[in-house]
Amino acid sequence: MLDPNKHIALKEAMYYHKKHHNEVQCSLCPHHCIIIDGEAGRCNVRRNKHGILYAMSYGIISAMALDPIEKKPLFKFYPGTQILSIGSIGCNLHCPFCQNYPISLEYHNSNILLDQKTAKELSTCAADAREDGNIGLAYTYNEPTVNFEFVYDCARNIYKNRLRNIYVSNGFISPEPLERLLPLLDAANIDLKSFSEEFYKKIGGQLEVVKRNIKRIAESDCHLELTFLVIPGENDSPEEMEAVSTWIASINREIPLHITRSFPHYQYTHMEETPHDTIYQLREIAWKHLDQVFLGNMGW
Repeated sequence: MLDPNKHIALKEAMYYHKKHHNEVQCSLCPHHCIIIDGEAGRCNVRRNKHGILYAMSYGIISAMALDPIEKKPLFKFYPGTQILSIGSIGCNLHCPFCQNYPISLEYHNSNILLDQKTAKELSTCAADAREDGNIGLAYTYNEPTVNFEFVYDCARNIYKNRLRNIYVSNGFISPEPLERLLPLLDAANIDLKSFSEEFYKKIGGQLEVVKRNIKRIAESDCHLELTFLVIPGENDSPEEMEAVSTWIASINREIPLHITRSFPHYQYTHMEETPHDTIYQLREIAWKHLDQVFLGNMGW
């Protein structure tokens, strides 16, 4: 629950421009939402108030925990360490199978408890947790891109304190904000949801944008790992994994790929959980092209 005695001032958003009649156009992600006065963009956390776009989720924390680094998942970045992990609210995609929908898509209708933190407070928390094995701060649980202003301010503080920034994202971000954030990031895990443009259209994204951003991160100094959440009947064909792993290998066959089981969630409660046999089959295909393939949510 938000502390009534603590208030973080409204934060004007970055990456937008004004249009006629108090309309604004957001350019943070490729949706480029045109937002009329009083309304919010598709992420529902960037709102136009009298011709000024505000980051309404600035400083809002929906989840905070000290996690094993492998939970992000990052298996090849300081394995065995801990990472202070924070989530906020909102997302710029709308996956009907979302595993974190109470904070990403349905936070207005859920009973989640929200807190408020400043970037400096979180930097202090991260530094204090060093004695527990913490190496920095991870932006995760919901989509951090829609909380860009707060993530950016936190990342600068973390960087100054010689801690590490970790970005767990769907990769759906415009080039300019990505370039601004990249020098502050030490590691990222990008959720490559499918290798089908039709699939991405259904969830409100664009495959080519995500591919472009994955390639850009791979070219940078930021450590990169990828996650592929397998949805039965949607993206679980051998042909798709062949295409995914071949494309990743064309960038760098040493990029770790996490092939992960999904479970019935949100609007896909009718869906079966991903069979173990499917995951094993897809791993064999990926192994033909990639050196590092890992399995997730196996329930061992």
